[in-house]
This record gives sequence, structure tokens and C-alpha cells, in this order.
Amino acid sequence: MRATLAVGGNALLEKYDRGTAEEQINRAEITARKTYEFFKDNEVVLTHGNGPQVGAILLQNEFSSSVSPEMPLDVCGAMSQGNIGYFLQTSFQKVFNEMGVNKKVVTLVTRTVVEKDDPAFKNPTKPVGKYYTRDEARILEINNGFIMKEDAGRGYRRVVPSPVPVDIVEIEQIRYLMNDKFIPIAVGGGGIPVIKTDGGYSGVEAVIDKDLASSLIAVELDVDSFIILTAVDSAYINFNKPNKQRLETVGVDEMRKLKIEGHFAVGSMLPKIDAAINFVEKTGRKAIITNAENMAAALKGTAGTIVTP
Repeated sequence: MRATLAVGGNALLEKYDRGTAEEQINRAEITARKTYEFFKDNEVVLTHGNGPQVGAILLQNEFSSSVSPEMPLDVCGAMSQGNIGYFLQTSFQKVFNEMGVNKKVVTLVTRTVVEKDDPAFKNPTKPVGKYYTRDEARILEINNGFIMKEDAGRGYRRVVPSPVPVDIVEIEQIRYLMNDKFIPIAVGGGGIPVIKTDGGYSGVEAVIDKDLASSLIAVELDVDSFIILTAVDSAYINFNKPNKQRLETVGVDEMRKLKIEGHFAVGSMLPKIDAAINFVEKTGRKAIITNAENMAAALKGTAGTIVTP
């Protein structure tokens, strides 16, 4: 099988982690131990988010701006690709070596093309950084001019523009590395956002949703399966309510209907639903939404949310 495996932020950080390097390497190793068997006989490209990490980089920029120039969001995204790739590459390779998975993990700095007139630049929705209380969020809005929004009942986070990805600059390099010897880590954090220019590409102030970028790369690589790992075992309707209901195997038309009815939170589950719908509609193959613990069962059709044609 050829697959795109998108790991969520919980693969590196849980809600109450401080975000130290040690914590993130340890979390990455836990994820690797839960999923390593899948990599043995499959050709896989591994993708990841960067919301908490790029948020931390932005904070570091802010507090050190008097002595070091602040970096724009595209550069912060590149920085996050490097450090997250290092955490994942180190942890997965360690587990592969221990468990006899004869593959090498390699991180590829990846650029993702967006349209310069994407309406997202006027309507920021992508959460980055840590969670705050309502009062803390209000202070950041007043003092820093941030746009803060509630994120799926877990607290308030800063939101930034998140344009739709339309192309992957390094797609051929990824295709070359995705084989029985290597596991590429690509489009980290959705990829470094760039627009086409006469001279090539130029970075822009945005963060691309990693699920949508992962879906795009899954389509462009023509993989057999697109798997999204997140903090919960499945997608739900009426999430965080007494009448919540787990979604098991759902046709793409029914999933689109549920989306229109507003069952999925913006900036949380909604991008995963959009990514799954996009992959299924464009390839006629299935997409899976689950957590690392249930991935093996979901691949057999007995766990997770499976979106089908």
C-alpha cells in the first residue's frame, strides 16, 4: 500500500505540556511505537501539523524583538519544519532500528503554493500557539492586536490566515523518496506558504492547514489510502455534548451533508473532514480519521471514521 499519514499536534504535544524539546521527542517516540508496524511493508509519506510550535516561535520572536529581528510567518513555518522534523526523524528512526523496520526517515523542507488573492488573508481562522483562558485571550487582543477565537471547547487560541493549498513545489522530490527504503517527512505544518512570482516563489504571511495540504499531496502522489491521526478515536457529531454520536463508515455525500449542517468545529475537526472529502472525491478511495491507538483497527474497517465514495 502507498499512503499519506498525517499526524496531529498531539503526536508531539498534549494540551498541558510546556513544549520542551524533551517532551516533544518523547511524545513523538510514543506515536512511533503505536504506528511503526504500518511502515514495515507500506510506502508512506509522513506529514504533521505545527500549530503549537509555530505559535511558540512567534512568541519567542515577540519577546526577543528588541535584540533580534522578528521573522515573518513563512520563515517561522520553515523553522518549525526543521525542529519538528528533527523530533519525528529522531524518534521514528530510533523505534524503527529497535523494531527491525528497515527504512530511513528523512525530513524535506517543503513549500506549498497558495493564491495571492485567497479570501483567507482577510478572514484569519487557523489556530496557532498555546491555549488561553477567556481573560488571557482578551488581554492579548487588547495589548497585541491578536485575533483570538475559542477552539473546540479547549480554550482560546490566536488565529492567522490559512489559505487553500493548490500545489506542492517539492512534489517530485517527495515522490522519489517515497519508496521501500525511505520515509519522507514532508509538507510539515501544511508546508511553507508561497505564491508564484516571475522569479519563482515568494513566501507569504500565513499558515496552511496541514490536513488540507496532506490531502493535496495524497492526491498528487495518487496514494491508496489517506490516514489522518488526531487526538480522538473518530469524528463525531454533537461533539462535547451529551448526545454525541461517533461516525463510523460514512459515504462522502453524507459527510458533506453533515459538514453543511455545522457538526464540525472550524479550526479543529472541520479541516480534517474537508481533507477527507477532497481525497475521496478526487481519487475514489477511502480516507480514515482516527487516533494512533486505533489506526491498525481502522485500516481493517473496525474502528475510526472511514469516509468512502
